[in-house]
Amino acid sequence: MNLETLCQSVLVLTREVGAFQRQEVQRFDRTVTEFKGAPNNLVSYVDKESERTLVTGLGALLPEAGFITEEGTVEQAKEQEFVWVIDPLDGTTNFMHGYEYFTISIGLLKNKKPILGVIYDPSRDDMFYGWQGGGAFCNGRRMHTSAVTSLGQSLLTCGFPYRPGSHREAYLNLLVEIMDQTHGFRRLGSAAIDLAYVARGWFEGFFEYQLNSWDMAAGVLLIQEAGGIVTDFKGGDDYLFGGNVVAAAAGMQEELRQLLAKHMVD
Repeated sequence: MNLETLCQSVLVLTREVGAFQRQEVQRFDRTVTEFKGAPNNLVSYVDKESERTLVTGLGALLPEAGFITEEGTVEQAKEQEFVWVIDPLDGTTNFMHGYEYFTISIGLLKNKKPILGVIYDPSRDDMFYGWQGGGAFCNGRRMHTSAVTSLGQSLLTCGFPYRPGSHREAYLNLLVEIMDQTHGFRRLGSAAIDLAYVARGWFEGFFEYQLNSWDMAAGVLLIQEAGGIVTDFKGGDDYLFGGNVVAAAAGMQEELRQLLAKHMVD
């Protein structure tokens, strides 16, 4: 398998879906939004149509691969050797409010480890991509994580837990300490773009509690290829399906992880 060639084909498909999303955000009708069990867990026809197009296109590119997809368009196949992990529209809430931080995230796993990642921001036409051993890129330019080596000099990004029983009080206490020890933190509303920005060096680190595999499969590959480090809150590698992830520039990932471990429990 030539991962670079495969990646280039994925980019073409991703741009096609991104063009559809740019078109729909201009005329989106909130009344057609559905709720997946909670008022802040949303899905739309744009998510579903984007996923159908991606599944069809990726299936043609690598017929032997299975799928893990957010909207369940196709049978889920975690145990296959090769698996596409897809979030067709990461940031649906942003999308439906016209807040243009939403992305398409596509990761390819081999034996449950990311080997290829593509994240596309249709609003800015920013394409982030990379493959195992080949580096990470944004719009053709190589990316590197930040050279910052201390929390005191860092700007972080994160997601907020929204599920019931998700240790919200501990998370809020963590954020207070982060505000005291860093340049601050940002929440863009799309974990995929957060991770891409860490790979690009704009943020020094990202963390989230109970994140889904489709939100991070592409992004963690990009960070690793850009020189960063990704672990779970305990410093292990059970983040992709364990859900608790800390990803950061190599020089400060351990300091950030220790701060998270002080407040959060797996």
